[in-house]
Amino acid sequence: MDFNLQWLLIAFPVAFALGWIASRFDFRQWQREQQSAPKAYFKGLNLLLNEQQDKAIDAFIEAVQNDPDTTELHFALGNLFRRRGEYERAVRVHQHVLMRGDLPRAERDKAQYALAQDFVKAGLFDRAEDAFKALLGTPFQAEAQLALLTLYERSREWKSAIDMARQLESVGTASFANRISHFWCEIALASAVDAERMHALQQAQKSAPQSARAKVEMGREWLRLGQLANAQASFVALAQLHPDAFNLVADEYAQCALKLGDELGAATHIKTQYALNPTMDLVLAQDTLEGAPSSARLLEHLQHRSSLWASSRLLKQTDTGLAEPLRAALVQSTEKATRPLLRYRCAACGFEAQNYFWQCPGCLGWDTYPPLRLEDEA
Repeated sequence: MDFNLQWLLIAFPVAFALGWIASRFDFRQWQREQQSAPKAYFKGLNLLLNEQQDKAIDAFIEAVQNDPDTTELHFALGNLFRRRGEYERAVRVHQHVLMRGDLPRAERDKAQYALAQDFVKAGLFDRAEDAFKALLGTPFQAEAQLALLTLYERSREWKSAIDMARQLESVGTASFANRISHFWCEIALASAVDAERMHALQQAQKSAPQSARAKVEMGREWLRLGQLANAQASFVALAQLHPDAFNLVADEYAQCALKLGDELGAATHIKTQYALNPTMDLVLAQDTLEGAPSSARLLEHLQHRSSLWASSRLLKQTDTGLAEPLRAALVQSTEKATRPLLRYRCAACGFEAQNYFWQCPGCLGWDTYPPLRLEDEA
């Protein structure tokens, strides 16, 4: 009995010592792993700041391999893949994070939002829509709804865009009245049925009574239907609310007045608008009313504003006394120099176009085009 007790007393300290050694070994190994992961992580950040993205990706991959359970490393790697345009790899990284069963709810929502952004960048709009819808009812709901609104605009699903804009308004995100009015105008232009077009334009005016586009499109629709008095009333209302935007329909207004026999009233109205902002569109509208171009009017316009467009037309219309080859060369040169100035330019991104757009084809912003040509802005 004494012998067994003696061995037992020896075994306890030995077992304790072996356990302590084993724990120290595991702790040192864990410590080395933890030290190597942050080191690789910070190395990746440093490379990223130095715009060495290829090496930064390698560093982040090394960090993920050393510490596969750290979600922040996965997010950093996935976002970096997305920035480089490697959307398939970004999707795989974020899907891998979502597959983890022990992922906290907040991290899962963050991964879902990142995955939805990957799909958008990759042009997979159907999958992006499903991914954003999965975020409804989460802390990312507002961001998801705004993203869905943008998706519906890009895919021209105007009724879905209207529904989403109204949902955003209902929670106080912002006012989307003007955009909803644009959506109704787009629905009207896409329809071939007169009743549907008129209903959509009425909804556009109801959504945003001050909208310039709703007045423009309604006036053009009345003109198309032969309802000249209604068309003229819409154009006059536009001039009162948005004098600059009247330039977009000045010639149509003049044509409408000619058919109504109201040349005198229209001429007075156009002159009033011209006094507010002298533009070539208003000069040409006056020509339409009189049925012929006027050199005197062009000369008067040049006295108000330097205009290469007016100079080119004046040179073409008047007898300058120059030899015909020289005159033709001057006309050709001025017309060529005028073309870039007859464009409209987006105030948000600088995208230029010969036609006026209510939504910029470049940045997709609404109402970012001033309703004046570049020459008239100067």
